[in-house]
Amino acid sequence: MTLRSLIQRAKIHREVEGYLELGMYPQALDALARLGTPSEFDPHALYLLGEGLRGLGRFQDALVPLSQAADVNPQNVGVWLALGWCYKRIGKIDRAIESLEHALDADPDEALIHYNLACYWSLAGNKRRSVDFLDQALGMDAGYFRLIETETDFDPVRNEPEFRRLYGRYRRRSKC
Repeated sequence: MTLRSLIQRAKIHREVEGYLELGMYPQALDALARLGTPSEFDPHALYLLGEGLRGLGRFQDALVPLSQAADVNPQNVGVWLALGWCYKRIGKIDRAIESLEHALDADPDEALIHYNLACYWSLAGNKRRSVDFLDQALGMDAGYFRLIETETDFDPVRNEPEFRRLYGRYRRRSKC
């Protein structure tokens, strides 16, 4: 690949990232098409394709390029988070959890991973794991506390004593 083509690819990546940031998913996919076919995409372009499809609500379709990107770059937490998001939305909570566990291996100190695992474990019916991960997430970033009250993913465990104790503990801290 020539220097010129590498520069052109980098420009397209930045253009696509801009479209994704603005929620302009069809435009992002159109720009990606200028790179060729998905089989010619580099791992970052595969991730961007997955994000574009995810943004359009095409969760099943997004799994293919996101999985390919994860295979090539297993340290990319964003890819694992996106995979988890898609699996959750197609009703495969076990696969969502598995994806987030890969993300946790890549970055065990990222509060968002812990928070999402708390959500997914709640949906899976495992209150202990849900509360443990939520406690870890809040310990890393107490800002997640403001999301708990409206997060429907916690509905399966919301009335459990362990959850209520944890919620009460952080509620008291947030009022101080």
